[in-house]
Amino acid sequence: MNNPNQIRIAITGPESTGKSTLTKQLAEAFNGQFIPEFAREYIEKLPHHYTFEDVEAIAKAQVEQYRLTRNSSGEIFFFDTWLIITKVWFTWVFQKMPEWLDLEIRSCPMDLFLLCRPDLPWEADPVRENGGENRLKLFELYLEELKYYGFNFVEIGGVEEERLSNAIAAVHDFIRCSKISAV
Repeated sequence: MNNPNQIRIAITGPESTGKSTLTKQLAEAFNGQFIPEFAREYIEKLPHHYTFEDVEAIAKAQVEQYRLTRNSSGEIFFFDTWLIITKVWFTWVFQKMPEWLDLEIRSCPMDLFLLCRPDLPWEADPVRENGGENRLKLFELYLEELKYYGFNFVEIGGVEEERLSNAIAAVHDFIRCSKISAV
């Protein structure tokens, strides 16, 4: 059971859309806890190209990160990516996903998703695979998943300070509306 005084916000979206930077900035701006992206660290350490089993291990670690926040004294958590990305990745790369994943997505809810638009320039690195048109296709898949689950989300666009300002405004709006609806 989640602590009703805690808020969990996941930053999601295609590769190279500023998720990690934005997550850190939001955690700092709201004096919240930053939950780092597990997948990048895991994949960077692999001696081989990732497999279905590797992505499943990543998903399990993401669930564990979530569960640890339940017992934390923190009030607001900012997750650098979440299981929605992992689900889409399973289907994008392997055309299948573990049977248990859908249940975990539903049982580890986020209060708000910030879906980063692919409006930043692509920056290649050894872990990124999908630039160009694939970023747009993946954005649409993430959008479809958020709608499918009925999750509360806001699309975030803009460059540099504008992107951060848009994200801060979305979080402020969510907090304000949450307090009003809780009364």
